[in-house]
Formats: sequence, structure tokens, C-alpha cells
Amino acid sequence: MKRALIQVRDLVTQFGERVIHDGVNLTIYEGEIYGILGGSGSGKTTILRELITLQHPKSGKIEVLGQDISKAPHEAMRKLRNKWGVLFQFGALFTSLTIGENIAVKLKEYTRISDSLIKDIIATKLEMVGLDLSVASLYPSELSGGMIKRAALARALAMDPRLLFLDEPTSGLDPISAEQFDNLIVQLKNLLRLTIVMVTHDIDSIFSVVDRMAVLGDKKVVAEGSINEVAQTDHPFIRQFFGGNRAMIRRKHGK
Repeated sequence: MKRALIQVRDLVTQFGERVIHDGVNLTIYEGEIYGILGGSGSGKTTILRELITLQHPKSGKIEVLGQDISKAPHEAMRKLRNKWGVLFQFGALFTSLTIGENIAVKLKEYTRISDSLIKDIIATKLEMVGLDLSVASLYPSELSGGMIKRAALARALAMDPRLLFLDEPTSGLDPISAEQFDNLIVQLKNLLRLTIVMVTHDIDSIFSVVDRMAVLGDKKVVAEGSINEVAQTDHPFIRQFFGGNRAMIRRKHGK
């Protein structure tokens, strides 16, 4: 039986008078790549920010790895945050630090391991994401967009997380780089036995990477399940999204 690692129940998000989510429910199981989809303004990234405690909902319950994150004590949350890694949409690397120093930030803050071991971890994580060790001495401004994504992913993996959160991981990449990054995500999931939550609108990523998904619409989850299950849902956004030319081509040729 599949184990639920993340459960969101009756989530309400409100900014002033504007209600973004009104009763969102979703379940993410161990070992899957779970996509969060929706139109512009549907609150995809907002949910991700709430899952990683950068933002707090008005009401509802979010349970991550068995912890109610709205009620867990400070020390429990500190330990919990060390069990997930995050890749933000534009990398969010510290521009004043080298790539190696970026990867080492959490290692130095939350562990007591030696500098030599930290150097070994940096080398290992760079290799995992397909970057040469020489990149460790470079600054973010010296990297291409694709390399920044990979370096930020290496940082997200520094603490050997169980959960990996990705916000629009292929945005800004050319089609070849995007496909390579999708393949990397799948490889890392299998190698490290990760559970991955991915906010995306990239139709190619959805067909080639995502196992299950939630589609946001009308301030709720209007569909949840596999691509085939979601595509059969009779909702205007889903009909438009999965009925478009690019989606039809992907469906014709298979996942």
C-alpha cells in the first residue's frame, strides 16, 4: 500500500480580500513525481511555498512526513526542513558565494562535519547533476541558465533529502536543455529514492516526468491523478490544456 508523505486538507489561502485557495485537498505518495498544475494566478507556487513553510495559509491542515507543520514545535520543524530540498524557479543562488559555497551553506549551518568531507560532498553533488568539479569555484554570474538550474539542484540535494520541491524547473531552458533536465530529475528520483513535488506548466515535462498531478482551478483541486485520469476530467481549463496542439501531439505519440 502506498504511503502518503504529504497531505493537504481544506486549505484556504487569502491575501487581503482575495481568496486564492478555498478548500484545496491533495495527497502525495512516497516515491512519485507529483505535479502541481494550473492556470496563471491559480496559486501553484503559493501552495509549494506553504508546503515548505515560507508562507502560511489562512486555515486548513498540511501534514509533511507525519508532522502537522502548523503545530510542530520549532525543533521538530528544524529537523523536518533538513529532510527536504528546494529548487526555486530562478535558482535563488547566493550571488556573493561561489557554487561550492552555495552547496555548503546548509552543511555548515546544520552539521558538524569536517571541511574535507564538505568538499567531498560538493564534488559528489556536482557530479550527480552533471557539472564538473571546476564549477565549484565559479560564481552564479559566470554560469549559463541551465548550469544555474543544475547548481541550484546540487544545493537542494546537499543534505540528502527525502523530499525534493521544484518550482518550474524547466522554465527559461531551451527544449534540449529542458529535456536533459527532465531526464536528470527522473534519474535522481530513482537513484536517491526521492519523492518529488514539481510546480510546472511545461507540457513535455508533464507527459515525460510526472506520475500523478493535481490541477488547480476555481480555487480548488479540480482533478487529481495520472495524466490519463486527469485528461478525462470535464473542466474547461483541463479541456483547454490537454486539448491543445502540443498536448495532442504528446498524447498521440504516447508518454
